[in-house]
Amino acid sequence: MIFEIVILAMIAAFLGMRLYSVLGQRAEQEEEVIPNRYDAGDQPQQAAPKPATQVVELQPNPNLHPSVEQGVRAIAAADRGFDVSSFLEGAKGAYGMVLEAYWKGDKETLRELCDDDVYASFAGAIDAREEAGEALDNTLIRIEDAVIRDAEMDGRTARVTVRFVADIAAVTRDKDGNVIAGSLDDAIESRDIWTFSRNVDAAGPDWVLDETDEG
Repeated sequence: MIFEIVILAMIAAFLGMRLYSVLGQRAEQEEEVIPNRYDAGDQPQQAAPKPATQVVELQPNPNLHPSVEQGVRAIAAADRGFDVSSFLEGAKGAYGMVLEAYWKGDKETLRELCDDDVYASFAGAIDAREEAGEALDNTLIRIEDAVIRDAEMDGRTARVTVRFVADIAAVTRDKDGNVIAGSLDDAIESRDIWTFSRNVDAAGPDWVLDETDEG
């Protein structure tokens, strides 16, 4: 009799463990299916919003006006290597190189830095100056400011417009070297609005000057 009682107890314990195991598994599954269970005093959890695609975080930059942020974000999304600060440093370097090349009549350098229309304009002015027997003896003293005025994606071409404020000592000499205009002692303030462009699918990182204006 005692032996039968022990056998029945073992069977009951075994069935109890099986039942507990099955209920435990179902309870865990039910909690996974309904993850937003909450007590009466809790607020229901909101579903996490889906992350936006190609969101570009821009660092605060005093040289970037809020009105052009949308265009800059579009360029940065198309060209992940685009950086506002690095671009402006490069733009200031290009500004100085283009001016120096124009003043010296260096068409080869201008050909590398400018698109066809801008190059043709600079080359024509150089030819006219040489025909008149005149030469420029200008010096870029400093760039006071460089601010992005506009930015956009035109198809796969990025276009960024920069307003430069610079101090330039400008002198024009005749064929004998005599000063006929300007002075190296008095720098004048120059305001230029230049637009640079680049195909974002191009292998190289080079931008070219494709429009100039006074500003």
